Amino acid sequence: MFRQAAAFSRNGVTDWIIQRVSAVVLMFYTLCLIGFVAANPGLGFETWREFYNHPAMQVFTMLALISTCAHAWIGMWAIGSDYLRPHLIGSAANPLRFVYQIGCVLVTIAYLLWGINIVWGG
Repeated sequence: MFRQAAAFSRNGVTDWIIQRVSAVVLMFYTLCLIGFVAANPGLGFETWREFYNHPAMQVFTMLALISTCAHAWIGMWAIGSDYLRPHLIGSAANPLRFVYQIGCVLVTIAYLLWGINIVWGG
């Protein structure tokens, strides 16, 4: 029951799909950035600011940020549920996994809020 409550979704297939879709979004975002850098050899602050202030790039950056958070959460949850187990580390496993997952949630939320502030805060 704890595994289902802490999972990103209620089933492994959905998590697998989210993991793959988020990876594809991040790949396209990375290719977009590489293409922009390659196309602008004398890149300066003003060019970066114009690029990131464009509404399409802000939306794409938000999509990449949400994809990063979803991708990371699924990966961190899998690590916690696979390696923080009673048969591996004893009776401290469940409280340790709980603290680990709370920490992961807090870091992910902080990353998301910080990213939103950077993208939309100006």
